[in-house]
Amino acid sequence: MRQKAKPVFFIVLAAILFLTYVAFFGLYRYYGDMSSGISGAGKIRWGIDIRGGVDATFQPDTTEEVTDENIDGAITILQQRLDDKGISDSEVIGDYSADRIIVRFPWKADESNFDPETAIKEIGETARLVFKDPDGNEVLDGGDVNQATAGYDSQNAQYIVSLDLNSEGSSKFADATSKNVGKQISIYLDDELISSPVVNEAITNGRASISGSFQDYSEVKALADKINAGSLPFSLKVETYSTISPTLGEDALDVMLLSAAIALGLIALFMLWRYKVPGLVAIISIVGQVACTILAINGYIFVLPMFAAQTLTLPGLAGIILAVGMGVDANVITAERIKEEVIAGRTIDGAIEAGYKKAWSSILDGNVTTFIVAFILYIMGSGTIKSFGFTLGVGVLLNFVMGVFASRQMLRGISKFKVFRKVTLYGGAKNA
Repeated sequence: MRQKAKPVFFIVLAAILFLTYVAFFGLYRYYGDMSSGISGAGKIRWGIDIRGGVDATFQPDTTEEVTDENIDGAITILQQRLDDKGISDSEVIGDYSADRIIVRFPWKADESNFDPETAIKEIGETARLVFKDPDGNEVLDGGDVNQATAGYDSQNAQYIVSLDLNSEGSSKFADATSKNVGKQISIYLDDELISSPVVNEAITNGRASISGSFQDYSEVKALADKINAGSLPFSLKVETYSTISPTLGEDALDVMLLSAAIALGLIALFMLWRYKVPGLVAIISIVGQVACTILAINGYIFVLPMFAAQTLTLPGLAGIILAVGMGVDANVITAERIKEEVIAGRTIDGAIEAGYKKAWSSILDGNVTTFIVAFILYIMGSGTIKSFGFTLGVGVLLNFVMGVFASRQMLRGISKFKVFRKVTLYGGAKNA
């Protein structure tokens, strides 16, 4: 029985090391000159307070009268686009007296030139989608789309945007494709031709797709987000723009990351000195928690894409630190309970089982109440508060996965090795 349990430690350790590597360095697949995959820590989008950003004032590019309702509609769509990209550290403000919209948002993760004009294009395009028949007649537009989804067509080795049409759009598209079999239906985005597929047969299932010269998944994801957010009620042009300096200064991020690394190192040394084998397992589980938090910030649950990447602000970093602190606390509680059981005379196996069982209620109570608060902050909050709620909530959930489940499996496994079956390594006396 002991022999069967030994590999568990190495299996869990290997999984955590793999997640850690992916979290920090990413994991990419290449299709010719195209690539997709999981973004690493270098792709995190930092908040304005840490890395700075852009402050832009937009004005309607139209000769028609602009109403307050038009401004409200544009604000809603711009905010939706920012939310779809996980840009929580942003502001969209309407100046109704001057018919202006002020937008503040952080730089993209991979921004190197810090060019405000390029950054503004990320949110300021009108994204009006139009399908036209060979005679140039409009047969479909963005209002006929229920949902746009980014994907990859493995058969043709290209990225695509799949469109799920509403009932009216399905009827229009079925009629247009039945009349133009063997001909092209052109797809335009903001009056720019992006695709001209040939109609092979009438399409009556209410589904269509957009293909083109998309280089990677991020391009089709950005297009899908714009289509889902809808078209702006009018074109926008930039009146003024400026860069925003980081609130904490240019070197603040490097200092914070160095401080975090030193703190984690000191915690690791303390856990090893104080708790020996349970301390070693605790260190590994905490590393796994940090790695999975980074993956979650980039939009992944472990390595599965689940939601939009989040902006990491200073309060967001505080959420990570607080969650790691709770993870350390959970491991300390468990290690102390195991130590008590060993001192009381239990075998190592019995002490491990009893220790986790007795620590469970304390860990559960503290983490559940914290998660409820974090969830409310994320749902009800905005900007930096939302970032704090996200990282804290994710970290608390990972406490259960890493600090309870994974650490328990690792400790059970490593304790089966003869070299680790000494009570002194679990808090017992030398003469026990």
